[in-house]
Amino acid sequence: MTDIQESLREVMECEGALAASLVDYLSRITLGAVQTPQGPDLEKVAYGDTDVLRAKLSTLELLGYSPERLEDIVVTLDTEYHLIRPLSQRASQGVFLYLVADRARADLESARATMREVALRLDV
Repeated sequence: MTDIQESLREVMECEGALAASLVDYLSRITLGAVQTPQGPDLEKVAYGDTDVLRAKLSTLELLGYSPERLEDIVVTLDTEYHLIRPLSQRASQGVFLYLVADRARADLESARATMREVALRLDV
């Protein structure tokens, strides 16, 4: 198991990474954050993307799907990717890992794989 800052530094090693954070979506609080000067305001990210994740989880519930089926949410902007990965381990429920990456430089599948691996080892 790894701690929050170590985990976020590992996520930031993804090609094109601009910012990474760990967010408690029940309280909208950022538990940890690392970013480059080009990264977005991660406090605003925590607040806004909490709604994105809550909306998707609500939709899954309406469909009768288990929330554990949600692996990640990818938002594609003109110059960035925003990835949201909820942590599904019982001790980490209510928390998501977040990455903003430069779309021109990022390898989306590699970033998703890194986030999946980090999420499994993260000790919250």
